[in-house]
Amino acid sequence: MPSPLRRFLLSLALLWLPAAFAAPPASTFLVLNYHDILEEEEKVPPFDRIAVNKDHLKDHFEWLKNNGYHVISIDDLLDASNGKRALPAKAVMLTFDDGYLSFYTHAMPLLKKYDYPATLAVVGTWLEQQKVEGVKPLMTPAQIREVMASGLVEVASHTYDLHHGIVSNPQGNQQSAVTARLYSSEYDEYETDEAYRQRIFQEVDKSSEQLFQVLGKRPRVMVWPYGEHNAIALEAAKRAGMTLTMGLLDGSNTLADVGVMKRMMITDDVNVDQFAEIVKNQRTGQELRVAHVDMDYLYDDDKEQTTRNINALLTRIKASGANTVFLQAYSDPDGDGNADKLYFPNRHLPVRRDLFNHVALQLRSRAGVRVYAWMPMMAYKANVPLKWYVKEWRDGEPQLSRHIYTRLSPFNPEARQYVGEIFEDLAKHCDFNGILFHDDGILSDFEDVSPLAMDYAHTLWGLPAEFDKIHASAELRLKWAKHKNELMGQFTDFLADRVRFYRPHIKTARNFYSLPLLKPYSEEWYAQSFSVFMAHYDYVAVEAMPFMEDAENPKAWLEELVKKTAEHPGGLDKMIFELQAVDWKKQQDIPMTVFKAQFDLLKRKGARHIGYYPDNLHRDHPKVDELKTFFPVARKD
Repeated sequence: MPSPLRRFLLSLALLWLPAAFAAPPASTFLVLNYHDILEEEEKVPPFDRIAVNKDHLKDHFEWLKNNGYHVISIDDLLDASNGKRALPAKAVMLTFDDGYLSFYTHAMPLLKKYDYPATLAVVGTWLEQQKVEGVKPLMTPAQIREVMASGLVEVASHTYDLHHGIVSNPQGNQQSAVTARLYSSEYDEYETDEAYRQRIFQEVDKSSEQLFQVLGKRPRVMVWPYGEHNAIALEAAKRAGMTLTMGLLDGSNTLADVGVMKRMMITDDVNVDQFAEIVKNQRTGQELRVAHVDMDYLYDDDKEQTTRNINALLTRIKASGANTVFLQAYSDPDGDGNADKLYFPNRHLPVRRDLFNHVALQLRSRAGVRVYAWMPMMAYKANVPLKWYVKEWRDGEPQLSRHIYTRLSPFNPEARQYVGEIFEDLAKHCDFNGILFHDDGILSDFEDVSPLAMDYAHTLWGLPAEFDKIHASAELRLKWAKHKNELMGQFTDFLADRVRFYRPHIKTARNFYSLPLLKPYSEEWYAQSFSVFMAHYDYVAVEAMPFMEDAENPKAWLEELVKKTAEHPGGLDKMIFELQAVDWKKQQDIPMTVFKAQFDLLKRKGARHIGYYPDNLHRDHPKVDELKTFFPVARKD
């Protein structure tokens, strides 16, 4: 039976649903992933979702043969990468993880029959022990050498002893030993950067050396356990001679992806028709249903009450039909939108409680949803020099901005580095699916006029050095706004890259005000535009909140919002429409009849991704019994 960690990571792999794989041209290829192969009579409860019936495997192979797919080897891939020959059209690689005995008894005869090459990933400690508690029967070293000698099988490392979870937070949760920082409850501290790096490099080196001793050949391929890896792990694999590695995301690959190949895990013992659908369409097209959650609603000074709140949220989210949660990773108890403290260990701001990683993990494993870390771009109440902050032009001179968001200036290199380190610490200590950049990413037509910002605008953008000259010209004001818009997009790219060093698969989304979409000329006042957001983020979360905007006709206002989105090619594929669950001006919940009518209107007009803010578990709003009747979508977990 798979461990809780394995079941959790399996669910993560299946939550990602990228673009379809359809008749790829040469130099693209698909990688399929299998685990245990069973005879029909061996399928007994509790069922293993990643085991496949031997007869179904034969049908899969036959379908590939009959439909023009060409099964390629690691040598074929290396030859193509080195320019010796092109890959065939509809190229496919077969991989089998863990080194189960069933590969030898059930899969290998089929590989020989069809003359299909395959990659077999083996775990070092399992290879040594042979019998591992909780693990199915394994191949012996002699059997592995035998399948290697066939010329069909490439033996890959599945690490020496990283195919398990380690304690990764104060709550005792376990996460991948490859990417998690080991937490010591005895000392209340995390593994240091140096200790983590040393552990990963030693494990990868040990795996390479062990396979050399057992098989007489060092591995060329690293298959990451549960698909988990980061830049440090990739560096360790490369140093050990494994320049080809494999993860566990769906999707086709190009030759540029051989450093970390996407692999599509075959689960639930699919028959040939289901297999064909998966290969051709790759579980594509899932619509997002987003619950936007304040961690401040969960936090309580009483830790036991916090636990009860978290459990209530998990029950609620699972029942609601949501498949994505935007989860607050910062603390904002006064509700002004600025980060006072953070919910994860970091080097710059106070930690209200080390909680984000725990809640994110519980939501992903127990509620089966993706989790995006909701974080400010610039709005941090930090003990830093005042010159780091955004300045506005007021009373004839630059002064500290009076906007409710106390924003660090994206023009200041020290401020950029400061925020970058916060995001880096988030990624080191927490595992999540994406980032939602807060709606603090705004610069008005009077901002930023700090000396660095004005010098940047003059030197690099060719604008006048004086604010008055810029502001006197409508053309220059818009030019200034467009440059600021793009600069903030580049700043969030920088932040996302800091995260991707440790969490390479994260998606990005950014909150977007409605007015720049409805009235594009207002880019001048916000330094925001949908076209720029589409270029920088996987998703754009527009505030589809007519009551907040004092819309005279909320229905017509929402219809116009969808219409304006659709005018941008691909706009509806990227836009998340976030409805308001609370009328903040009246300090009352939006009635469910109104909420549902707005949801139905958005769907009817063509909106694909819909969410809401805020989710209030204490008042059960939106009402979960009603929410689940129209919120659910087809889920692949």
